[in-house]
Amino acid sequence: MSCFSCFSSNEKKASKRPNNGKRVQQLATQSPKEPSQLAQPRPENHKKKVQTEPQVNKEANKDNGNNNIAAQTFTFRELAVITKNFRQDCLIGEGGFGRVYRGRLEKTNQDVAVKQLDRNGLQGNREFLVEVLMLSLLHHQNLVNLIGYCADGDQRLLVYEYMSLGSLEDHLLDLQPHEKPLDWLTRMKIALDAAKGLEYLHDKANPPVIYRDLKSSNILLDKDFNAKLSDFGLAKLGPTGDKSHVSSRVMGTYGYCAPEYQRTGQLTVKSDVYSFGVVLLELITGRRAIDNTRTTREQNLVSWAYPVFKDPHRYSELADPILQGNYPIRSLHQAVAVAAMCLNEESSVRPLISDVVTALSFLGTIPGSQDPALTAPIDMPSPPQDKEANNNATLNLLDDDSVMERQRAVAEAIEWGSNTRKKAHQHES
Repeated sequence: MSCFSCFSSNEKKASKRPNNGKRVQQLATQSPKEPSQLAQPRPENHKKKVQTEPQVNKEANKDNGNNNIAAQTFTFRELAVITKNFRQDCLIGEGGFGRVYRGRLEKTNQDVAVKQLDRNGLQGNREFLVEVLMLSLLHHQNLVNLIGYCADGDQRLLVYEYMSLGSLEDHLLDLQPHEKPLDWLTRMKIALDAAKGLEYLHDKANPPVIYRDLKSSNILLDKDFNAKLSDFGLAKLGPTGDKSHVSSRVMGTYGYCAPEYQRTGQLTVKSDVYSFGVVLLELITGRRAIDNTRTTREQNLVSWAYPVFKDPHRYSELADPILQGNYPIRSLHQAVAVAAMCLNEESSVRPLISDVVTALSFLGTIPGSQDPALTAPIDMPSPPQDKEANNNATLNLLDDDSVMERQRAVAEAIEWGSNTRKKAHQHES
């Protein structure tokens, strides 16, 4: 991968409509070229960051039957040919980073998405390099597949597998009148796929990778609604050794960033867990993380949902009205409980993404009439009891009586998921 002299960021088939959640970058006094976004086996070594590549746990790639193979290189002429010279009728999306075109590789007869980065856009050479490095080294069924890239002159293009259904945002938040809404089981399946992608980044990659920009527009769907994470331009290597966090200038999308990351710039895998909680809440409610078209008290999705988290009897108020009640009540309650724990103000109390995967693995198929007596609760981490009340009237998830009910609901889901996995394994044996 000697051709990486420049690089930028995202896989997603860009949203066709403007998104209320805008990517934010704080601490503007720092240069955009500050070495904060990748390829360093040791986060504390800032000077050599771009010169080294993140090492990936070999067992992780073995599990998925992939090898660490460098992405293909394309000339600008080759990509112009497959996109019919970037014609308008091949355009499938655009955003602040540039435009995405559909093309077909003749040698492999494969449809691809070609992202042509705007040289004056939001994403620069560092993000381009980060994404190529990350996606060349990380391989998982729930991460988008980078096929190749082009770095001819000042042209920067990325070539990905084509995801025919576009983004989750298209089907959940930008639904057209003639389009069928996502049903409950499909929503939970998408949530599970996204969680599995994060689990791979957090637990399999070595050192762990913090995604840092999880949102509905970065979750892409194939023809069978299998979900994959895209846009790794902001990904960052996580803490190693005895370090609890890595420090970074605050970047991401407003409405999805964890509060402690916004306040301090301290980044951990739990920051991704918070962002996942926002996406899960979007799937449950059908609402945007930030929606300025709503009344003031409803513009911020998390703030609007917090009071409801306190009372499990009100969880049904969060269900997307377009579902018309077509969802298992128990599944809804457990999904809300998982979202509430992911959105905890205290990062240490949020669950690990592996626990979230286990909890969600059965939500999509839980019968509404499941006998609670058939499951045994599992102990979840006990939150500290001396947390001061939040001055901004947000929900204090740490000392409310209903925390036990939330934990019980999540524990049930985890137990169901664990039992299902064990039975499947025994059946295969």
